Order: sequence, then C-alpha cells, then structure tokens
Amino acid sequence: MSEKQSSYRSIFKATSLFGGVQLFQIIIQIIKSKIIAILLGPAGVGVIGLYQSGLQLVQQITNVGLSSSAVRDVSEANGTSDIIRISKTVMVVRRLVWITGLLGLLVMALVSPLLSRTSFGNYDYTFPFIILSVTLLFDQLSAGQKVVLQGLRHLKDLARCSAIGVTAGLLISIPFYYRMRIKGIVPTLLLTSVCSLLVSWWYSRKIKMCKVELTYKDTFAHGRQMLVMGIAMSISGILSTGGAYITRSYIQYIGGIEEVGLYQAGFVIMTTYVGLVMNAIATDYYPRLSSINKDNEKCRETVCQQGEIGVMILAPLLTVCLAFMPIVLRILYSEEFFAANQFISWACLGMLLRFASWIISFLFVAKAESKLFILNEIAANVYAIVFNILGYKHWGLSGIGIAFTLSYSFYFLQVYFIAKQRYNFYFSTSFVKCFLIQLLLVVVSLVVALLINDVLQYVLGLLIILVSIIISLRELNQRIGICSFINNMKESKQSKIGY
Repeated sequence: MSEKQSSYRSIFKATSLFGGVQLFQIIIQIIKSKIIAILLGPAGVGVIGLYQSGLQLVQQITNVGLSSSAVRDVSEANGTSDIIRISKTVMVVRRLVWITGLLGLLVMALVSPLLSRTSFGNYDYTFPFIILSVTLLFDQLSAGQKVVLQGLRHLKDLARCSAIGVTAGLLISIPFYYRMRIKGIVPTLLLTSVCSLLVSWWYSRKIKMCKVELTYKDTFAHGRQMLVMGIAMSISGILSTGGAYITRSYIQYIGGIEEVGLYQAGFVIMTTYVGLVMNAIATDYYPRLSSINKDNEKCRETVCQQGEIGVMILAPLLTVCLAFMPIVLRILYSEEFFAANQFISWACLGMLLRFASWIISFLFVAKAESKLFILNEIAANVYAIVFNILGYKHWGLSGIGIAFTLSYSFYFLQVYFIAKQRYNFYFSTSFVKCFLIQLLLVVVSLVVALLINDVLQYVLGLLIILVSIIISLRELNQRIGICSFINNMKESKQSKIGY
C-alpha cells in the first residue's frame, strides 16, 4: 500500500469514527430531549434553556477558546516527537484550564444574582446559579483532558470518552427528572458535568509524560500563543452568535415569531445534522494539520486530501436532504415547518461551498495567524449579515438561504486568495474534479427541489442520489481500496474475538 493511499485511509477511518460518534450523540440528544419534554413539559424545557444560556454566556467569555486553540499547540509539539516539549505543552494546557476554569467559577458566582434577575425576573434562582458555577470548572478541566487526547491523536479514546459521556448524561437525567421533575434540573446538570470530567480523566490518565519543571511565569510565557489564538477564536464565536442574533431579530421585526421558528428549524438541520460531517472531520483534521503547519507543501496536500474525502461523504448527504427534506421536516418537526423547505434547499448548496472554504480556513488556525484569522472572520460576518438582511427583505426565508450560499461563495474566494498569497496554496486537480462533479449534482438536485413538487421530485431526486453515491464510492475505492479496506476491518474484528 502506497504512502498516499495510507494517508487517505487514515483520513477516512478518522472521519468514519467521529462521524459515528457525532451521530450517536445526536440520537442520544433526541432521546434526552423527548424524555425532558414528556417529564418536565414546556416550562421545564424553558428553565433548562435559561440555565444553559447563562452558563454558556459566562463560559464563552472566560474559557478564552482554550479547548480549540490548545489543540494546535499540543499537535505541533507532538509532531516534533520531542517528549520534553510535549510534556511542557501538556502541563501548560492543564494549568491554564485550571486557571480559566476557576475564573469561570468565580465570575459565574459573582454574576449569579444578575443572571437570575435577567433570566427569570427575580432573585430566586441565584443559589442554583451559584451551585452550577462549579460546572464551569469541571467542564473546563474536562475540555483540557480532551484537548490532550485530540492533540496527541488518541482518537479512539477520545471517541469513547465522548460516547460514554453523553450516555452517562442521559442515564443520570432519567431518574432525577422522573422523581424530582423541575427540581431535578440543577443536580442533573451538576452530576452530568462531574461524569464528563471523570470519564475524560479516566482516558487521559493513561498518557504518560516525563517530569518537567515549569514555573507559573513560564506557563504564561509558553501559553501566550494559545491564549492569543484562543481569544481570537472566542471573538469569532461571539461574532457568529451576534450575527445570528441580528438575523433572528430582523426576521422577527419583519416577519414575526413564526418566521423565526422556521428559520431556527432550518438552521438546526444545517448546523447540527448536516454539520455533523464537518464536526467529525475537524476532530482529526485540525491536529493533523497543526502538526505539520510549518511545511506549506504538506499542508496543501493534507487540505486537498481531506477535502476530497469530505466532499465524497458530504455531497451525497446533501442530495438526500434536497430530495427528501419535506419528509425530514415532518419527522423532526411537523407539516407546519414545510415553509422552511426552500430556505434549507438553498442552504444545502451553500453547505458544499462552506465546506470547501472551511478546510482552507483551518490553515489560519493551524499556523496561529490570530490577526489574520480574526480579520477574516470579521469581514465574513459583516457581509453575511448584509446578505441576510437584503435576502430576507426581498425574498423572505428563501432569501436567507440564497444569502447563505452567496456568503460562502464570497468567503470561499476570500480564504482561497489569502491562502494562495501567503502559503502558495492551490487545489489539486483531483480535488477540483471531484468537487465540481458533486457541485453539479447538488445544483441539479436544487433545481429539481425548487421546480418540481410531486412524485417526480422524489424519483429524480433518488436517481441523483444514486449517481452521487456511485461516484463517491468509485472515487473512494480509487483512493483507499474501499473493498479491501472493509475486508481488512472484518478480518481485524474476527481476529480480536478469536475466529
């Protein structure tokens, strides 16, 4: 097996592994949401939402993006195979998550009266918010353990950690919500956080580091770059949240609360369900790219290879969404949400462009170009808001979908030309061919979804899906020998159970 084929196989295995974990997490979340809805009702769901909103707000401000930025530093150190450097970097991460976690706990405790007042209209929930402040420390410590697992590419342990964590959260919630109803929310959130920490500690404790001496002054000196990059990533997250808030507010002002609900339903489908492919890819792609960030040629090759595998997985999924979105909306929501169909259809085209630009934008993070990264994100958020407002004003919800596609068309060109100028980046011929073929199929699916509304839509949609899948499987087979890959996996499993 060639080195190139081995690289493709490694990418495919990691994407499949974390794609499965993401899917499992979504299923668990759906089950948990259903149980909460039955046992607690709308009021209980509202209380949980208000608690979580307050916690997430403080967490986003105080965790300085370490759970994302620190992966780059650990991966870069791991790429050198220098055990001293790796040990120092891991120690820096572990100390910084303690410091930022305690900061989150302190800030949360101090602003608890304000959060109670603004969230619930009174001060009755001050003490519950103070109790929940401990979860910010636990969650940050847990995030630090997962950073080490991800950065050192202990991917199977990281997958197990994530799967066991969400399962434990579900199992804890059922008896508490059943016996205590709304009063069980705070202990459930607290114990879920404790379980997540224990599980992450259990897997990260296996990692053996050598003993190194590091003062707290040295800790901040070594951790300066990850703090700066983390702050930039936090600002990016705040900008995205602010942009979404402005969009929702404008839709409510012009179209009313029901239109906001339709937009939210489509947004969740795109970011949560379709976006799981990108989340799965990022878990392995980010540390792998970070470990070779000094070599532009290797970075270019990694981006193109990851892009090819990602397009082959994402494009067939998008054609399925375009063909069967009315059925998906009926299953996940109800027929009242069919009005979101055209918005989601246009956004599907934008998702493929989003993926192409997203794999390039990781270069800025992997290379710790914090100023470039934040300027890039500010520009993208500004024209996304402008497009959203203009799109909704002229074409309603469909206009938001069109705006989504336009935004990522501009963003793709923006990040591509920046990467070309700074890192001599360009796409490989094989990626361009793969991407354009699948883009054409997604465009055809979009035309069918927009112009045909009877049984013919499903017939044509199914044909396009089959073509997309066949092309993807053929391309995957050329790169990783998918048939032999599956046979090897079967043989591996059989040998483990003694066949």
